[in-house]
Amino acid sequence: MRGFFAIGVERISKPMNVGNLMRSAHGFGASFFFTIDAHKNIAKVKSDTSKAPDHLPYYQWDNLEDMNFPEGCQLVGVELLDDAIDLPSFRHPVRAAYVLGPERGSLSPELQSSCDHIVKIPTSFCTNVATAGAIIMYDRMICFGRFADRPVSAGPPTRPLPAHTHGVQRIRKPKKSYRDSA
Repeated sequence: MRGFFAIGVERISKPMNVGNLMRSAHGFGASFFFTIDAHKNIAKVKSDTSKAPDHLPYYQWDNLEDMNFPEGCQLVGVELLDDAIDLPSFRHPVRAAYVLGPERGSLSPELQSSCDHIVKIPTSFCTNVATAGAIIMYDRMICFGRFADRPVSAGPPTRPLPAHTHGVQRIRKPKKSYRDSA
């Protein structure tokens, strides 16, 4: 997969949801996981049989000012808003951090204004936060992964994925160094 991504949640309060989302993040190859202003009981992460905390860096930020993402990373909010971009129409950034809202609420207005993009999963009502995160990561994998084309009719691909090629070897002329000119 190209680039990197992280996923996190603002003001989450249920350890089970954190565990489920962190497990999915580990499975989809996230670079790190984060929470912003999480409830104090989140330290009791549950429902994670993959032991994601042993394999996935976890950042707990108290507020928006504490957030610190790698250079060039775009913040993508996930929120069911009328003017949000429908996920199937969204081009994922190569370097992205996805942030979801709490279980019974929305992303704070301050966080929404900090986002480079806001996307929505086109459902008729909000889904569970861990489920929404898994849908976002699955969509990213479909966009950046290398898979055989889908067939026109139902069923498996009719043509296998072609072998990856790097192209022909290119030999570049060596640049003269400052030592060569002396």
